[in-house]
Amino acid sequence: MSGRNLDLGLLAVSALTLIAGSLLYWSGSAALARLAWLAGVLPILLTLTASSLLAVWRRQAGVDVLALLAIGFAWLLGEHFASAVIALMLASGRALESYAQARASNEMRALLRHAPREASRHEDGEWRTVPLDRVLAGDRLLVRTGEVVPVDGSLIQAAELDESTLTGEAMPQHREPGEPLRSGTVNAGAPFEMLAGATAADSTYSGIVRLVAAAQQSRSPWTRMADRYALLLVPLALAVAGAAWLMTGDAHRALAVLVVATPCPLILAVPVAIVCGMSRSARRGILVKSGAALEKLAQSRILFFDKTGTLTAGQARLAAIEAAPGYAPDTVLRLAASLAQASVHVSSRALVAAARERGLALALPREVHETPGAGLGGMVDGRAVRIGSLAHASPASAAAPWIAALLRRLSHEGASAVFLGVDGVTLGAVQLADRIRLETPRAIRMLRQAGIQRMAMLTGDRDDVAQMTGAMLGVTEVLARQTPAQKLAAIREAQRHGTVVMVGDGVNDAPALAAADVGVAMGAAGAAASAEAADVVLLVDRLDRLAEAIGIARRTHRIALQSVVAGMALSLIAMMAAAFGYLPPLAGAVLQELIDVAVILNALRALRAGPEGRPASIPQAQARRLQSEHDDLEQVLDQVRWLADSVASLPREIACARLAQLNQALREQLLAHELRDDASLYPELARLLGGSDPMAALSGGHREIFRLICMLERIAADQPAEGLDQESTPEVRRLLYELNAILRLHFAQEDELYHALGDA
Repeated sequence: MSGRNLDLGLLAVSALTLIAGSLLYWSGSAALARLAWLAGVLPILLTLTASSLLAVWRRQAGVDVLALLAIGFAWLLGEHFASAVIALMLASGRALESYAQARASNEMRALLRHAPREASRHEDGEWRTVPLDRVLAGDRLLVRTGEVVPVDGSLIQAAELDESTLTGEAMPQHREPGEPLRSGTVNAGAPFEMLAGATAADSTYSGIVRLVAAAQQSRSPWTRMADRYALLLVPLALAVAGAAWLMTGDAHRALAVLVVATPCPLILAVPVAIVCGMSRSARRGILVKSGAALEKLAQSRILFFDKTGTLTAGQARLAAIEAAPGYAPDTVLRLAASLAQASVHVSSRALVAAARERGLALALPREVHETPGAGLGGMVDGRAVRIGSLAHASPASAAAPWIAALLRRLSHEGASAVFLGVDGVTLGAVQLADRIRLETPRAIRMLRQAGIQRMAMLTGDRDDVAQMTGAMLGVTEVLARQTPAQKLAAIREAQRHGTVVMVGDGVNDAPALAAADVGVAMGAAGAAASAEAADVVLLVDRLDRLAEAIGIARRTHRIALQSVVAGMALSLIAMMAAAFGYLPPLAGAVLQELIDVAVILNALRALRAGPEGRPASIPQAQARRLQSEHDDLEQVLDQVRWLADSVASLPREIACARLAQLNQALREQLLAHELRDDASLYPELARLLGGSDPMAALSGGHREIFRLICMLERIAADQPAEGLDQESTPEVRRLLYELNAILRLHFAQEDELYHALGDA
């Protein structure tokens, strides 16, 4: 019989025997009434005796001895009805405790229940059900509707997946063939086939289940400390009861003291609150491995970040396209990405992904050859194409002025670029960058609001690159060119000044994560070594969840402390009232139960969101759609930047024609997009966010965008037939640079807002 079933059984027996005894007593059968009450008291006495002996054996707090003495003492004093009532109160308290623990650990236990046990594997032309431990990497598996993905792997067919168990995202996610697949997600659509990429033991979900199981068995330092304080209550209660008896000669006063001497505010409130906090975290995709980690997270004031993969996305993405005079940016990207299809290098994958996002039709490369450390070469559309370093792309080409200017800018920004050479001539370059995560600026602000006083960025990058990233994000300290050993030393030094949290995602972060007071690993699909070394794993690969985790930890700490202080204060007051004769045993039993209920209900508040309430939110699908609209407009932004760079060097008639083409794109695509936002989207967001005018700043950005576009149109309309005049060229160039800057800033602000609302 489980502990919860035992507690419910004791409650039922105590209640039924109390009612039966009371009916017998009122009917005049006092002897039979006492037997009925004894039938309810004995199981409680036996249970308390067993738990007290077990606590002594385990060297834990044996506080059940107070309840044992109270029930037995009441029976010996002839308070048979009071003894039965005390037994009922105690049984109901135990049942309430079991309910609270079950409710608090519901999300964590759901993860364990969710674990798959078998898989459908393709064998000898048919699907066969096999035990999960027999699945190997490379096996072809079938996942039916409603089934759990058994192992990590990749999709053979498109699928609709419920990833809520891992990420907290309620809406099903559409995944395309070839995309990675994590175990633990649920098939929310039609059956699909997948290719196993790992065994069950090495898959994401098995690792999470192991971590959850360990978390459920852990006892936090605060819980153990509460046990010790609860143990001090036993001699205190006995001393007060003995003193009351000796001073008054009334044994009933001693009994009343024992009845109300409840240790529940200590031994119950703390663990319930801690488990509630851990469950609340799990609901938000934050796996806290132990109560100790949650407590330390609540005390943290110093935070260290790894840069790559933590503050940044950890993968190369298109930042800008530079084209030689006379060539369009899309032409440069199409040729480079066509050749890049033949390589698995991270830069090549970034080029292909950028081209596909823009809908560019890629050609099939031929005669491809790769020079390690330099780049690729091959034939595309019958032309000799090279991508890679400048020396590799066009070894015989002299550096043009635009190339010299680009190289200077790359040096200033600490960025890199893939150069494109066609038939021996450099036609352009694609600048790649590891972009800052969309949620990182918001996460930094939230962490500062949460009370983090020192935020240091650790990175192996050059000092100038690291300082630029740190300045953009507003971290308090930047430590560049850091080896794993130096990261470890920095954390050891910081621990002399307070509790240190370290956030990282790679194998080289594992030593620092293990050394910190609280190690936080980014993403369940990240490096296994970092997840194993960490105390907290962000199952959702978002940095702002760390700020949520700290907020949950601090709220849990406050609730546990409130429960302990208020509950123990009430218990001590009740003990004094009983000692002075103001609280008889029967009333004391009822009061003790009310104190227990109040303490448990208060501790259960840690399961709910904080007093800030439910944040404004939009469906994630809508957030992604809004961000994808910006991706579609990226080509227009590239045209603005390209024309700003080129307008002074283009022939007058070509410059005027390009300006007219750009104005048409701005009017039909970008301006139409901004007008739709202003007319329909912004009022909806303002209603969600609240306040008098929360979208005022972004609406102001729209007005400036409209002004600049109108000015460009007027200048274009005022030009002579032979083309753009010399006096207007500097003004056009200035307006284009202004428009480029404000559009990129405006899009970044909107993307951050949509990203935050989509996660809420």
